[in-house]
Amino acid sequence: MKAAVVVTPGKIAIEEVPDPTPGPTEVVVRPAAVGICGTDLHIMDGEFAPAFPIVPGHEMAGEIVAAGSAVTGYAVGDQVAVDPSLYCGHCYYCKRARGNQCENWAAIGVTVSGGAAEYVAAPMANLFKLPSSLAARDAALIEPLSCAMHGFDLLPRHLASSYLIYGSGTMGLMMLELAKRSGAESVSVVDLNPARLATATRLGCSAAVASADDLVAPRGFDVVIDCTGAEAAIKDGLQRVGRGGTFLQFGVANYDARVAIEPYEIYRREITITGSMAVLHSFDRAGQMLAAGVLDPSIFVSHRFPLTSYATALEQFRRGEGRKILIEPRGQGHFVPTL
Repeated sequence: MKAAVVVTPGKIAIEEVPDPTPGPTEVVVRPAAVGICGTDLHIMDGEFAPAFPIVPGHEMAGEIVAAGSAVTGYAVGDQVAVDPSLYCGHCYYCKRARGNQCENWAAIGVTVSGGAAEYVAAPMANLFKLPSSLAARDAALIEPLSCAMHGFDLLPRHLASSYLIYGSGTMGLMMLELAKRSGAESVSVVDLNPARLATATRLGCSAAVASADDLVAPRGFDVVIDCTGAEAAIKDGLQRVGRGGTFLQFGVANYDARVAIEPYEIYRREITITGSMAVLHSFDRAGQMLAAGVLDPSIFVSHRFPLTSYATALEQFRRGEGRKILIEPRGQGHFVPTL
């Protein structure tokens, strides 16, 4: 089969690789769509992935084309979305229901071959069966939505709270939609990209600005969410948290990013600073939310590329052009696993 392969950091190629063979409790999925996100850039830049070469792609949905001997509840032909998280289930954190902090953490598309290929293997336990109303080529949005929902699980939610979101890419826009449905009094968005701010405005944010200085908020904001991972945005956002408010670090920063904090202000204003990492008990709920129409794929998905254009799509994402960019591998023919 064909796959996009990060051969070494900075080098990606479309290569022929062996078809996956499902284990007893695994299935093989033909991806209809695979999303590109910041994690893929980090992998391309030599971070996250423990070894190279690696097939990226952790946001995916498609059709089951093969099933292991012990698979139950799923069959060839089912349309599914795939949670990429691979937890060991027996470490200190897994036993405390904190699988995203697993001491043996792994993920499809990060530590094992991912969905930027004609076929990908996935555990039965990681599947969400799509309702007929939800197209597989749109259901790649479930994984990023599940990440956003886990972030919201960590926030104190009170009616009439004020939200400030840094970044109006895919994740910032998802946070906007979730905040609106959480009873927010206002949701303001900061971004340097006019096109992305225009989308935030289209989705009904309270204000879309290039600088938080343009907002009138003398008491700050109840909730500030960084979806950029950029040092300047994080530093600015920490200063915008109101008394008793919460700052959520959601965006993935570079390993060497550093931001100075003011401990006295955290103490004086009783600020809570928290982080959110990937998916935790939120994937199926995200699937239900997407199927219920919480997001409009026609707005969130701006570009669709064939597998052969993976490198082009990744560079477009790096430039900040568009919103969610999807790869559509379009595997052809009858799947025959390599034995």
